[in-house]
Amino acid sequence: MNAPHPKTVGRPNREQAEEAARTLIRWAGDDPAREGLIDTPARMVRAYEEFFEGYAQDPDALLSPTFEDAGGYDEIVCLRNIRVESHCEHHIVPILGRAHVAYLPDRRVVGISKIARLVEVYARRLQIQEKLTAEIADTLQRVMQPRGVAVVIEAAHQCMTTRGIRDAGVSMVTSRLLGVFRDDAASRREVFGMMGLSG
Repeated sequence: MNAPHPKTVGRPNREQAEEAARTLIRWAGDDPAREGLIDTPARMVRAYEEFFEGYAQDPDALLSPTFEDAGGYDEIVCLRNIRVESHCEHHIVPILGRAHVAYLPDRRVVGISKIARLVEVYARRLQIQEKLTAEIADTLQRVMQPRGVAVVIEAAHQCMTTRGIRDAGVSMVTSRLLGVFRDDAASRREVFGMMGLSG
C-alpha cells in the first residue's frame, strides 16, 4: 500500500499560517492592515487548504474497491481530458492542463470517477509534472494490476507564463507507459489514438 504523503513535522496552526501570509504581504510592499487586505491572510489559508487537500488523502484507498464482474470486458478503458489543477513546487504557481489516463484491464475494473479523483488527489499537492504523471500511472498499476497503463498530461506552467521567460505559448507534455503500452508498439498506437494523440 502506498504510504500517505509525509506530514511536515511541527505543522503550523492556522494563526501561524495567517501571520506568515501577513509577512509575505508586507514583503511585497503593502500593508496587511489596510481595508482591502485585512481579511486576505485568512482567505489565503483557506485557499491553501483547498489547493493542497491531496496530502490528507490516500490514493491507494481511493481506487478500492475494484470490480471483477466486467462482463468479460478486456479492451482499453480510457478517460480523456481530465482537468489538472496543480501547483509548481518551485514557485507555488498554478499548473493547468489536461490528463489522459488509460488502462488495459486484467480481470478488474474501477469506477471511472475514481480515476479522475486519483488525478485530483496527486494534483492537489506541490508537484512537478513529471512526478505527477508517474504517480498516477504507478498507483493504477500497483492497485489494479492491469496489463497496461498509459498516462499523458499536457499542461501550461504559470512559472513560465507569468514570470521568468514569460512565454505564454508553451505547454509541457509528459507520459508514463507501463506494461503492454510500453512493450508493444501496436498497443501504444491504439491507446494514443484513443487519447487523440499521435504515436
